[in-house]
Amino acid sequence: FGVAPLVPGSSGQFQKNLKLAVPLDQLQDRRALLSQFDNVHRWLDESYQRGFDSIRSNAYRVLLGSIADAFDLANEDPRVIDKYDTQPLMRADQIDKKWNNYKYYRDNAATLGKLLLLARRLCERGCGFVTVTTNFVWDMHADVNNAPLSEGMRYVGHPFDHAVSTFLEDVALRGLSNRILLVCCGEMGRTPRVNKDGGRDHWGNLAPLLLSGGGLRMGQVIGRSTSNGGEPATEPINNRNLIATIMHTLFDVGKLRIAPGLPREISKMLDWNPIAQLF
Repeated sequence: FGVAPLVPGSSGQFQKNLKLAVPLDQLQDRRALLSQFDNVHRWLDESYQRGFDSIRSNAYRVLLGSIADAFDLANEDPRVIDKYDTQPLMRADQIDKKWNNYKYYRDNAATLGKLLLLARRLCERGCGFVTVTTNFVWDMHADVNNAPLSEGMRYVGHPFDHAVSTFLEDVALRGLSNRILLVCCGEMGRTPRVNKDGGRDHWGNLAPLLLSGGGLRMGQVIGRSTSNGGEPATEPINNRNLIATIMHTLFDVGKLRIAPGLPREISKMLDWNPIAQLF
């Protein structure tokens, strides 16, 4: 949609005192970012005095102030922070260091919950698109980089389940379920057959998709796969259906069709079919 998503946090470790433990160069990067925020504020002051569009100026002020505040956990209830914390579920010493992706397994367990907490805080403050990524942890090829399936799922499945369920419960308690659409997906699925080393490889014929909130009809499983989980057994749901579903949660599509100056890339999406069972 021409809007870059905001990615909360980084792969750094969080401490119990809520301060981020990072190397000196990363700390300097954060100080440089803060300095850039200050420069933008000064630029806005000068531009406003020169007759800069007041509406745009106010939008920038709200955006910068709200988003900067979202990253400050000092006013967040410590009990909520602890509830999101996924680090105790998979400690670093419980992950086999022989895998080259050890650091990704470790960092995912250490940060996933708090990244979803930051995502909730960003959404509350009006950030329209937020991306939380789990890096390479779902690759389970059972090679020098990746753990085999059963071991890999211990590393990533439990933190994912805990973080997502905590996020959904938190959003519901705050009355935000209809305003926030959570989309959990990947770029591909995994092979229906386990490889010779006990892992699964890339598979483009079928992939998982989970949606929650956004005012859609929840509590249902849509579609079926073949018995081996390799192919759709019912009408396939594709990327266009997902994008159209998101479009229908963002806009009144009927009004959008007649909006002047609508980019061609957006116009063609209006003819795609959303996932009908969700509406």
